[in-house]
Order: sequence, then structure tokens, then C-alpha cells
Amino acid sequence: MKRIAAYLGIIISTIYLLNFTMGIWELPDNLPIVGNLDEFAASALLIASLKHFGYDFTNFLIPSKSTKKAKNK
Repeated sequence: MKRIAAYLGIIISTIYLLNFTMGIWELPDNLPIVGNLDEFAASALLIASLKHFGYDFTNFLIPSKSTKKAKNK
């Protein structure tokens, strides 16, 4: 069941981010903060769904211990 949900997450978020409707039905991007939250949510869903299949794109967000040691030297 989780595998099906992950596939659906990938499909839905990819279609949303490709923006086939050209901004007709989603939140308009000219709203100050709210306009970008829908793309953020779709991106987060895509990253979480891909992580379920072993593609972890969050490694570059958190510095590893070896990187911290190299900076301290």
C-alpha cells in the first residue's frame, strides 16, 4: 500500500510541477507568500516519494560529520 502511495505521490507532484494548466486552477503565484507554498508542497511530496524508493536527495541539506571535520581543520 505504501508503494502505491509513493507512486501516486510521484505522479501527482510531477504533473503539478510541470504545470500543464499554466496557472489556471492552482493558487496564483502573485500572492506574496501563499503563491509559492503550493510548489513547495509538491516538491516536498516528490522528494518524500522518491526517498521511499531509495533516492535520497536530502543528503545535501544536512552536512555530514566528515564535512564538519574537514572545515574545522
